[in-house]
Amino acid sequence: MSMAVASSLRSLARRRPRLRLPAAPLAVPGARAAFLSGAAEEAAADAAAPAAPPAPGRKVLESFREEFEIGGRTIAFETGKIARFANGSVVISMEDTHVLSTVAAAKSSEPVRDFLPLTVDYQEKQYAQGIIPTTYMRREGAPKERELLCGRIIDRPIRPLFPRGFYHEVQITVNVLSSDGKQDPDVMAANASSAALMLSDIPWNGPIGVIRVGRIDGNFILNPTVDELGLSDLNLVYACSRDKTLMIDVQAREITERDLQAGMKLAHSEAIKCIDPQIRLAKRAGKEKKEYKISLISDTSYEKIRTLSEAPIQEVFTDSSYGKFERGEALEKITQSVKAKLEEENDEDSLKFLSKAVDTVRKQVIRKRIIEEGLRVDGRQLDEVRPLYCESNTYPVLHGSALFSRGDTQVLCTVTLGAPGDAQRLDSLVGPPTKRFMLHYSFPPFSINEVAKRGGLNRREVGHGTLAEKALLAVLPPENDFPYTVRVNSEVMASDGSTSMASVCGGSMALMDAGIPVREHVAGVSVGLVSQVDPTTGDISNYRILTDILGLEDHLGDMDFKIAGTRKGITAIQLDIKPAGIPLDIICESLEPARKARNQILDRMDQEISTARAINDGSAPRLATLSFSSDALRKLLFHRKKIEQETGARVSVSDGTVTIVAKTQPIMDKAIEKVEFLVGREIEVGRTYKGTVSSIKEYGAFVEFNGGQQGLLHISELSHEPVAKISDVLTVGQVLSLMCIGQDVRGNIKLSLKATLPQPRKKKDLESNGPLPSQEVGWAAVENMPSLGAADAEPSSSKHEDGTIVEPPAFSTPSVIIRSAADCDAQDAATGPKKRAKVAKSSPRPYKAPHERQEVRTATAKKTPVATKKTKKVKIEEPESNSLETSGSEEVPEHTASNTEDLKQSPVNFWSGSMKLGDVVTAKVYQIRAFGLVLELSDGARGMHKFEVNGRKEFEVGQELLVKCSSFNAKGIPVFSLVD
Repeated sequence: MSMAVASSLRSLARRRPRLRLPAAPLAVPGARAAFLSGAAEEAAADAAAPAAPPAPGRKVLESFREEFEIGGRTIAFETGKIARFANGSVVISMEDTHVLSTVAAAKSSEPVRDFLPLTVDYQEKQYAQGIIPTTYMRREGAPKERELLCGRIIDRPIRPLFPRGFYHEVQITVNVLSSDGKQDPDVMAANASSAALMLSDIPWNGPIGVIRVGRIDGNFILNPTVDELGLSDLNLVYACSRDKTLMIDVQAREITERDLQAGMKLAHSEAIKCIDPQIRLAKRAGKEKKEYKISLISDTSYEKIRTLSEAPIQEVFTDSSYGKFERGEALEKITQSVKAKLEEENDEDSLKFLSKAVDTVRKQVIRKRIIEEGLRVDGRQLDEVRPLYCESNTYPVLHGSALFSRGDTQVLCTVTLGAPGDAQRLDSLVGPPTKRFMLHYSFPPFSINEVAKRGGLNRREVGHGTLAEKALLAVLPPENDFPYTVRVNSEVMASDGSTSMASVCGGSMALMDAGIPVREHVAGVSVGLVSQVDPTTGDISNYRILTDILGLEDHLGDMDFKIAGTRKGITAIQLDIKPAGIPLDIICESLEPARKARNQILDRMDQEISTARAINDGSAPRLATLSFSSDALRKLLFHRKKIEQETGARVSVSDGTVTIVAKTQPIMDKAIEKVEFLVGREIEVGRTYKGTVSSIKEYGAFVEFNGGQQGLLHISELSHEPVAKISDVLTVGQVLSLMCIGQDVRGNIKLSLKATLPQPRKKKDLESNGPLPSQEVGWAAVENMPSLGAADAEPSSSKHEDGTIVEPPAFSTPSVIIRSAADCDAQDAATGPKKRAKVAKSSPRPYKAPHERQEVRTATAKKTPVATKKTKKVKIEEPESNSLETSGSEEVPEHTASNTEDLKQSPVNFWSGSMKLGDVVTAKVYQIRAFGLVLELSDGARGMHKFEVNGRKEFEVGQELLVKCSSFNAKGIPVFSLVD
C-alpha cells in the first residue's frame, strides 16, 4: 500500500507546473545590479549583430536566336547563354535534340606549324539520353568510332575554307546536350560549328550549310529521322557553300547515278537555307575578325626557288619509268640541291619556306602537264585504270581471304565468321545497339616504307574502314537468312592511292570466298580533279577528270572522289576536296567515268570468283541455333564457359536462343551434345540421344538423358541377340547412344539400343544375297491399327519417292511425360504379378525372371483349316522380320509330324502373360490388316502376325491358325509366325 501511495505522489509531483524565476542579479564589485526584461535583451542583441549582406542582383544573359525551317522541321541557332568565354559558341536545336559547338584559337600570334592544326572533338555523353555509363568508372572513355566519324564530317567541309597560310591552332569542341533519339546530331553539329566560326574572331571564309537527304519509295526526304533512315535506300550527307560543293558522304542500296544527281541537286538547294540565318546571327552577336599572321612566302623567294627546281622536277614527272619511291627519291634530291644553293647565299627567308615552295612548284608542273597535254605521271590516259591482280582463297585455313592489287596498291582482306553474340555493341545516342558486320581497316607504316609507332584508334583508319563497310553492307544477305556476325580485316600491304577502294574490292572477294551468299561483287575506284582557276573571277576555267588516281595525284590534285558500287548502282561515296569548293556540275560529271572504271574492275573480279563458294569442311565454321525456354537456359548460363573450354566452340545465349559456332563439324557435334545433355530438348521419336545409365532393374535399365530426363531401356531393346541378364551388359554410369521409340502405358519413355545397331543378316539372306529387311522400330498398338476392310481407313504407312514403305513411329507426340525409376518400382509393387493377368489387351508384356516363369504347355487347339502333312518333317522358322527377342536363349527343336499333335495339346492353366519365345498355340484371326493379322488367343489376349514380303495368303476372320511366338514388339505384344 505504501508503495502505491509513493507512486501517486511522484506522479503528482511531475504534473506540478514549474515557475520560471528571473535571473539572479549579476553582482559586480562597485556596480549596481541591473534587471533587463526579455524585450530589452532582444533589442540589445539586434544592435550588437552585424548588418545583413545585400541580396544578389539578377544576372541577365543576353542571348540571340535565329530560326529557320527545312523539310517541315524548325531549326534554331542560339548564342549568348552557354559557353560565353569561347571565341564562338552556338547551340543548335531541332525538336528535343540540342547540340553545343564551341571554337577556340591559340592565343599566340605566331603560327606553330607550317600546316593548319585544326582539331574537331565530337562527344556524345550518356547524360544526353538519361543513362549512366556502364563502364567500370561510370565515365565515358576514349572516343568511340562514331564520335571520330562525326568529327570527320565536321572537319572535311570546314577545313578548305580557312585562309591560305593560316596555320594557327584551332579547336572545335562539340557536345550533345540532349537527344530525343529521333535526329542524328552529326548534321546539326556541322551547322553549329559553322555558326560558331562565323561568330568568332577567327578568319574563315564561311558559312556552310549541311543537310541529310533520304529516299523512301522513290521520294526524297530532307533531314529524315533515325526510323525513316531504316526504311531509306539513301543516306546522303551534303555540305556546300552558296555556290559550290564542299563534302559528300553517301551510303546507298545500289542507287543509280541519275537518281544520285537528283538527290544532290535537291540537297544543295535546301542546304543553302542554313547560310542566311548564320550571317544574320553573326551580324547581331559576332566578334570582329582578329588580325592573325599569315605565313606566306614572298614572291621573290618563290621565283628564286621555282627557277632552281622547275626544270629538274619537270624532267622527273615526264619520265613514266619511275616508281613511287624512285620518283620520291629523285624529287627529294632536287629539294636538297636547292637547299644547298640557298644556304650558300644565306637566304634565310627562302629556306624557311623551302618545302612549301618546292611542293607548290611540283603541283604547278604536274597540273599544267595534265591540263595542256593530257598526260599523267605514270604515262596512263586520263580514264585508264592501273593493272589489276585478283586472288581469292589466299589462305585456305581462314574462313575467307583475298588479295587485291591495283597498280602498286595492294590489300589483303580476310573474313572471320562468328556467332550473333559476337556482334559489336554500340553505345551511341542514336541508331541500332549492335552491329553484326564490321570492316576494320589497318594502315601499317611499312605500307609506305616508313617507321612509326602504332597507337590506338586512328581517325583516318576508322574513316576508310567505315567507307568500305558501307559499300559492302548493301549486298550482304538479310540477318534472318544469314545470322553470322562477319568481321572483315583489310590489311594494307602497299599504298599508292585509294587503299579504301581496294579494300572494297578485296573485301567483296573475301566474302564470296567465305561462302557468304552476297548478291554480287562490289568494286570501288577513286576519281581525281585537276583544274585551272581564273585569277580575276576565281572561277574554274579549265579542268581534267582523272580516273584511278595515284597517291601523288591525290596530293597535288583538287579532289579525291571515292565511289563504290555494283553494276546496278552506287553503294557508298566519300568526297574530299582541297580548294574552297567545287561546282556540283563537275562532281556529277565525274560519276560516269567512275562507273565505267568500276565495271572494268568488276569484270576482272568475276574472272577470279563470281559466286559464293560452298562451305569447306576444313575451314568454314559451323553455326547451329537452338531455342529453349528461359528456365531451361539457367543451367547453360552457369556452365557455358566450361562447355567452351571442353569443346573449343563459341556458345552465346540471348533471348531464349542458343547459338553455337564451331570450326569443324566434330566440334559442333560435341558442343550440341553437351548443350542438349545439360539443358534438354523436346523429345522426338526416332531421334538418337546420349544418356547415362542411372539404375539397373531386372527388366531393364533407367537412363538419364536430355537434361536430366529419364527413359526406360527394356531388356528386349538391348541387342538383336537374346540377353539373359541385363547386368551382364550394362553398368551404372555407362554412357549409351539410344533411340527414342515411343512411350509405354506407364508414361515412361522407351529407349532402344538395338535400333541404333545394324541388324545382322541371316544365313539364308547371305546365301541369296537379297536385300536386308527394312528396320522397323516397334509396331503401333493393336487397338489403334485401322482395319483392312474399312473403306475410309487411311493407310498406316507412307511411301518415299523411291517406293520404300515406311511404318509410322510407335509414338508421334514430340513432348512426353517422364516417369522416374522410383515411380515405376512403386507401381510394379502395387500391381503385383497376380494382377498382370488382367492387364488391358494393349499393355506391354510384363517381365518375369527365369526362375519365376511357369512351365507353359501349348493351348488346346481346335481343328485348324491349315493342312499338315504327317509324313514330312516340318521345320519351324522365324519370319524375315525384325522381331525383337527379349529373353531366353534356348533353341526351338524341329518338329515332325508325330510331335505336331502334341503341340496342339493346351494346358489347363494357360496364361498369355507368361508366354515366351518358341511357344506354339492356336489363335483365331481377329482382324485382317494391311501388313498383317491381329490374332486372338484362348484367354482373350491378342497378338499379331506380320505378312512376309510378297508372301500374303488368303485368311478369313475367325479362322484358327497354329502359330509360334517368334518375338515381342516394342510394346510387349507377342508376334507370331505360322506353323505349317
